[in-house]
Amino acid sequence: MTVYLVRRLVQALFVVLAMSVIVFIGVFAIGDPVEILISPDADQIERERAVRALGLDLPLWHQYLVFLGNALQGDLGRSFVFNEPALKLILQRMPATMELAFGAMFIALLVGLPLGLYAGLRPNSPASKTIMAGSILGFSLPTFWVGLMLIMVFAVQLGWLPSTGRGETCSVLGFVGLQPCNVGLQWSWLTGDGIAHMMMPAINLALFKISLVIRLTRAGVRETMLMDYVKFARAKGLSPARVTFVHVFKNILIPVVTVVGLELGSTIAFSVVTESVFAWPGMGKLIIDSINVLDRPVIVAYLMIIVLMFIAINLIVDLTYSMLDPRVRLETKGA
Repeated sequence: MTVYLVRRLVQALFVVLAMSVIVFIGVFAIGDPVEILISPDADQIERERAVRALGLDLPLWHQYLVFLGNALQGDLGRSFVFNEPALKLILQRMPATMELAFGAMFIALLVGLPLGLYAGLRPNSPASKTIMAGSILGFSLPTFWVGLMLIMVFAVQLGWLPSTGRGETCSVLGFVGLQPCNVGLQWSWLTGDGIAHMMMPAINLALFKISLVIRLTRAGVRETMLMDYVKFARAKGLSPARVTFVHVFKNILIPVVTVVGLELGSTIAFSVVTESVFAWPGMGKLIIDSINVLDRPVIVAYLMIIVLMFIAINLIVDLTYSMLDPRVRLETKGA
């Protein structure tokens, strides 16, 4: 296992280095932030002063080497707009995006696994056909339209849930004695008002994932039910519940865990539409605002953090996969 982890970490290092080159060139070679940040009435001297202050007068390769040297020290650049470290800005928004993504995946697993299991065990029942038809809607409906419909129904017409914002937050690891302070991470899922604000964006983000989990689970159940060990378990006289949850459910979790892990990364990275519709103050909204003003350091820092996050999630998924399927460990030893 140690050799495997070292090999994966070395691979991750090369991936991060390659992605840093691609991201840097792709972002820094497009557009001119000075045209957006500087007033149109500014003269040429002021423009040149701004270019030197932002470090844009250096060749692209020199800018990259400066970025790489600072990144090795934990500095991913300073925002052109906010004049603050880009990493600090992103980390301030990260808890909001993380709790929204994890909330969406929790809803997807909570709803998708039972429905997919039922659809796989009773494929010809009317309820199963209804579930599969509903999963097609989850794939087909655009996220922004579903978000607007949720706001119209549950916020405007029924008035059950708030339409925008993050709501009240609670600080974790932010208490001095018995008095709360501003130190620590702010989470909205620890308060009733925060949960109410999170319900609609989490459900909106979870719809596609629910459909995906339903179809993966159903396909896994239909395939696993034909296996010899399931037939042998039934021949031994085991109860249907034991056959389902001990012999079937554990084996179908392997592809589900793999796909859900990758989908978690994409949910964190691409929750931009949902955050924009519900005015959720997460990383997605920050990156959209940064793109509009060509705030290059924030864009590069965001993309690099997403790359690191995908690498970490892939590693966790592989380790979980090996725990669920011992054959993976045996094949690794044989190799």
